[in-house]
Amino acid sequence: MAHTCHAIDCEVRVPPRMFMCRTHWFMVPLALRREIWRTYRPGQEADKDPSDAYIEAAKAAKAAVAQAERTRKTSGWQ
Repeated sequence: MAHTCHAIDCEVRVPPRMFMCRTHWFMVPLALRREIWRTYRPGQEADKDPSDAYIEAAKAAKAAVAQAERTRKTSGWQ
């Protein structure tokens, strides 16, 4: 089964255990990256049963990347 980066509109394929592609992962603030790893449970990508804490961290990380993408686009930075 193909798995892509969880950033909005990103089509980059990543291993199922990875949350985002490298580019987007490093747009996530360090504290949120740590929270993703703290709340990640090995195997959750297979059984599709992540914890509520992981889901909240994932939502926050996706929002942070979306904000960074908007800032990048409006500032003209490529």
